[in-house]
Amino acid sequence: MADTPKKPTAAQARRMRSAARFYAVQALFQMEAADQGAEDVMDEFEAHRIGAKIDGETFAEPDRPHFRALLAAAVEKQAVIDQLTHKALVERWPIDRIDPTLRALFRAAGAELVSTDTPPRVTINEYVDVAKAFYPSGKESKFVNAVLDHMARAARPDAFKNPS
Repeated sequence: MADTPKKPTAAQARRMRSAARFYAVQALFQMEAADQGAEDVMDEFEAHRIGAKIDGETFAEPDRPHFRALLAAAVEKQAVIDQLTHKALVERWPIDRIDPTLRALFRAAGAELVSTDTPPRVTINEYVDVAKAFYPSGKESKFVNAVLDHMARAARPDAFKNPS
């Protein structure tokens, strides 16, 4: 009788979804920087990055379906997501002028906002944490919080209405 894989605990599942978000930002950055397609980058991440051991650190196992879904939605709905981001940015800072890592982060978060049922506040908190991982000593996490709050309210306004 073959062993069936154990279902992750709720805490493990949350960590795996967080890892999927982190990998999605990295993958979207790589797609833009190297002008690669989503399938090629997804295959590379799943074959060489996920679970890799670098400098004594083993990269976390993500929720692979969530990782794939975020990348697919970010590509499929990029125009909508970029429009949400553009509206959330001040006039002098169009999306093509911001840091490419932040652009990748906004696209991954935007994909989650427009393509999943994840509560927007959870999405915001998760991607603020991703920003802190990429920019541990910077102010970027506050910027990310403000932009994502604006994007979330535009994409999912019902989630912010007060219950009557």
